[in-house]
Amino acid sequence: MKTAGEMIAELGVVPVVVLDDVKDAKPLAKALMEGGLPCAEVTFRTQAAEESIKIMASEYPEMFVGAGTVLTTEQVDRAVAAGAKFIVSPGFDGEIVDYCLEKGIPVFPGCVTPSEVAQAVKRGLKIVKFFPAEQFGGVNMIKAMAAAYVGVKFMPTGGINAENLESYLSCDKIVACGGSWMVKSNLIRNGEFDKIRELTAEAVKLAKEIRNEKN
Repeated sequence: MKTAGEMIAELGVVPVVVLDDVKDAKPLAKALMEGGLPCAEVTFRTQAAEESIKIMASEYPEMFVGAGTVLTTEQVDRAVAAGAKFIVSPGFDGEIVDYCLEKGIPVFPGCVTPSEVAQAVKRGLKIVKFFPAEQFGGVNMIKAMAAAYVGVKFMPTGGINAENLESYLSCDKIVACGGSWMVKSNLIRNGEFDKIRELTAEAVKLAKEIRNEKN
């Protein structure tokens, strides 16, 4: 069975989803699946997040659904109970990371400084989130930190879109990019799931092209 890291690396792009209404969970999951991206990081900062994860995970069990913006261990429990297969936190929170590791839950904490990466390395993590990516120096910062921490790979999120995806995915220290350009909140709110499927398919195609060129 593939690890969470291997699943994410294979996809290259992780849709970062904000759901305000539970009714959008199923059609969104369907659009992502049909677009060729059976994955979603559902941000846990809305009232609808927990139930949305439950719907997506039960309706599409083959989908790799995780919870993002997780700030407490209590949220970890709720997200996993709802069906989340991985946890993402915006910053490095030792308590959350240790809690997930103790329970065998894949966790990707946010790290933007060498000190934070060092904490992740100490705990045996191989992949960390880099957020907010563009604001913290993007690919250049990742390359600089990766030179010191050779065993760590990064999943940048924040300010990434179809225009700059190539600069990120061309770097071999990046396993995948998190992004919301194919699942923008206004598209979800307006029920434009055909458009989401189309943008998702384009993102998948672009990621494959970039990776094949690199290889």
